[in-house]
Amino acid sequence: LDAAANQTTIQFDLNWDNSWRISSGPANYDAAWVFAKYRVAGGNWTHAILAPGATATTQGDATVRLTPDGMGAMIYRSADGSGDIDYNDLELVWSYGNLDASDVIDLQVFAVEMVYVPEGSFSLGGTVGTEENKFHSGGFSTSSSYRVNSENSITIGNSGGNLYYVGDNSGGGDQTGTLGATYPKGFAAFYCMKYEISEGQWVGFFNTLTDAQKPNNDSTASTGKNSDGTVSRNTISYTSGNATSSAPDRAMSYMSAGQLNAYLDWSGLRPMTELEYEKAARGPGTPIAGEFAWGTSSIFANDYTLINSGFSSERPSNAGQNIGNASYSDTHGSINGPIRVGAFAASFAAGSRQETGGSFYGIMELSGNLYERCVTVGTPRGRSFTGVHGNGIISSTGNGTAINYPNNTTGDGYSYRGGSWLNGSDFLRVSDRFDGASVIGSGNNRLGGRGVRSDF
Repeated sequence: LDAAANQTTIQFDLNWDNSWRISSGPANYDAAWVFAKYRVAGGNWTHAILAPGATATTQGDATVRLTPDGMGAMIYRSADGSGDIDYNDLELVWSYGNLDASDVIDLQVFAVEMVYVPEGSFSLGGTVGTEENKFHSGGFSTSSSYRVNSENSITIGNSGGNLYYVGDNSGGGDQTGTLGATYPKGFAAFYCMKYEISEGQWVGFFNTLTDAQKPNNDSTASTGKNSDGTVSRNTISYTSGNATSSAPDRAMSYMSAGQLNAYLDWSGLRPMTELEYEKAARGPGTPIAGEFAWGTSSIFANDYTLINSGFSSERPSNAGQNIGNASYSDTHGSINGPIRVGAFAASFAAGSRQETGGSFYGIMELSGNLYERCVTVGTPRGRSFTGVHGNGIISSTGNGTAINYPNNTTGDGYSYRGGSWLNGSDFLRVSDRFDGASVIGSGNNRLGGRGVRSDF
């Protein structure tokens, strides 16, 4: 405790599975986004602001990199390697402000697995495939991809040098407008959640809310699954007090647009854009027709049989070998809902990118399981997004307060990419924008979410 500087040390252990850092190929690494919440004398939970700012230190073989705004830290391997992570006695400095040394304080440390997507050029859409509303280079054939070479402004229009997209249906967007310099385009480096938000992560968020904040974030209410029982494999239960989940590692469905915004604001993350989605899935390579997030157009098409259902080891016992695996309608049989995050990676201890369903950078389930909510280029609300991160604070009624996010009530500004367990394989394709600008405010059994954080 440094009472003169109003600072004290938070000490914690940190572990996660299947970590890596590699200097060749994708040249990236995975990380943990770590942040803390505190309360005084059983009061409301508040975000802990860390100090100092934009510095990186090494503790053991871990690099600890704090954000300039003090919202949290990215923690990752200091050198190339792979395997499970188990860091003990890590420390962060908390600037606790006006608290008194005699106050009784509860503290929770949260960690979210992330993947680093490095800076660099990449291509959008433009395949010879039949993907709906796909991006392409304006003024050229729809099979000509658009190359993103910077974070500079991009004009949307059907003329040379512009970004455009086909209008196969009304869900693609208005086919006009400009992506300003602050709209995240995927060229700049960013961190993306390795997995979709899980039920356990959602419960961790929900149970720090006040009684007044919980109703707007209650996924069991009539605007969500309308039940405290298991519906489409969603096991969240809440009547009063704390919410629970009997399958905490399962991907979280039934989040509304406003609830996803609140989670991202609370955790210091932000939504991913459509352009970042394609970069995270495809990497810098040339798009191919019918491509899924694992880099080929081949996909397993038999029903999966799950083992250890509901446990942290839930996984298919019969996942396809040497072919892409994903949770979608052709493979679901009687499963009828999303499966555990990272389940295919668990089926193949040393599996290929296809077998695990991993993206170019090692991000899981960007094709299938639950739809990814991404900020669209197809509506004015989406194009107004400026990449602001959450500040850890949500409103007294439970809404996110970060500016220029998609609309909390209507969902205007979001797109829906990558398909879900209830969709056919066509919707899982990286370039497919069937719902590139659809407006969906409520939660349902196909919609999930994940957050990102810009590099710093």
